[in-house]
Amino acid sequence: MLPIDFLYRAAQLHGGRVAVEEGSRQMRYAELVRAVNALALVLQDRDPEPGSRVGLCATNSLDYLVAMLAILAAGKVWVPLNYRSAQGEVRRIIDTAEPTTLIVDDTGNTLVGNTGQLAINFTEIPDLVAPHQGKWPIRHERSRDDTQAIKFTSGTTGTPKGVMQPYRAWLAGIINQIAGWQITSDDAFVICAPISHGTGTYVLPMLAQGARLILCKSGAPADIAHAFERQGGTMTFMPPTLIYKLMAAPGLSRANFPGLRLLIYGGAPMPVEKIIMAQDFFGDVVATTYGQTEVPQIATLLRPEDLSKPDCKASVGRVTWLSELAIVSPEGAFLNSGQMGEVCIRGDLVMSGYWKLPDKTDKTIKNGWLHTGDVGYLDERGYLFLKERISDVIITGGFNVYPTDVENALSSHPAVHEASVFGLPDDKWGETVNAAIQLKPFCHASADELKAYVRERLGPVLTPKQFYFYDSLPRSPVGKILKNVIRQDVR
Repeated sequence: MLPIDFLYRAAQLHGGRVAVEEGSRQMRYAELVRAVNALALVLQDRDPEPGSRVGLCATNSLDYLVAMLAILAAGKVWVPLNYRSAQGEVRRIIDTAEPTTLIVDDTGNTLVGNTGQLAINFTEIPDLVAPHQGKWPIRHERSRDDTQAIKFTSGTTGTPKGVMQPYRAWLAGIINQIAGWQITSDDAFVICAPISHGTGTYVLPMLAQGARLILCKSGAPADIAHAFERQGGTMTFMPPTLIYKLMAAPGLSRANFPGLRLLIYGGAPMPVEKIIMAQDFFGDVVATTYGQTEVPQIATLLRPEDLSKPDCKASVGRVTWLSELAIVSPEGAFLNSGQMGEVCIRGDLVMSGYWKLPDKTDKTIKNGWLHTGDVGYLDERGYLFLKERISDVIITGGFNVYPTDVENALSSHPAVHEASVFGLPDDKWGETVNAAIQLKPFCHASADELKAYVRERLGPVLTPKQFYFYDSLPRSPVGKILKNVIRQDVR
């Protein structure tokens, strides 16, 4: 079975149901399959080779969804290109992935430029697909280890690192999303974050169950609230920064989200204080998953009923089906519950490797176990608690300081919107603890006040030596705080 088969089977059962909404535009399941198949035939005509790569650079839209699904239906490899990236980064990824075809909207066309590849603009698609209406693409049988997508995790320096996600990882993700969130045809998933990233992993699980996808007009709080209040949204996935934005928006309350049953956060950690605030604002609907591009999205899962328990608020849940999770020491020994070490994962979700980077692959996957680079521990119930990226652990005066502990303390201060804690080299201590702070609008807190606040709660070792205040913390295109940029700023 291929990932695209989940759509085909759903269309047999739910052909007349609405599959996707974008403003006043709707597409039913039967229509969606016809559009996907017609564009898949265009891709196969242009390049008959199965498993060749197709780059997709565009903003969220119904056309984006059709193009993404058409790439899968054509037996091609989806290479998402982030429309929020700089042109140089997009071009370097194209040079590395060597797609034979590019699909773009006007925004993507500007980023992609003249690369020499065959480019299809969304505006051309109606004429291109017209001869193929009602026809089915050639089906190419693929093995479970063949690549379904190559997602690039960085491209600002050196060779961009492309994660090869195999068919088995997509199938495992779809099954776990459906089972873990108990998705049904009554659900409506609100798309308000880039489909090219974590949000894209929810597309096929929702369609598989005959549910509805709702594309927000924008990421503005009013447009997101409209999707829930007026269009019947029941589920969504957001990075923490977007959740904070909604909670801070004037005039919004729980009443604007009447049917919301699942608010899944991911892509970055949320301090416990912020989780409590989100639960107070939205109700007992907050949930989370843990994964990486290398083990997409749902290696662990924590449902709202578990996240509401006091002893689970700092957890990211328990391992999902078809995966195994272990905590490993620097020497490679498997550790017992409660012992801190590197999070390692094996099973169907794990990538097949990095595109054209065998040495990096060998360093990351050892004896079948993917080494995530994250530090954490499992409790006796099997719940995973993350501390930090190995590279972000601060060693000061011989003590290990996990930035998330300090960030959680700072985030509980009433004036702090968000905090990022990082280490800087120091001749005396080896490294010092430092904090970058974004305050809430119209709030004030001095460095001395915050230093005393942390010292009282965590003691002197974990108290930052220096505080750096930002109007807005530097972030990646998907909202992650860029600690490397902060380090460069303050040095």
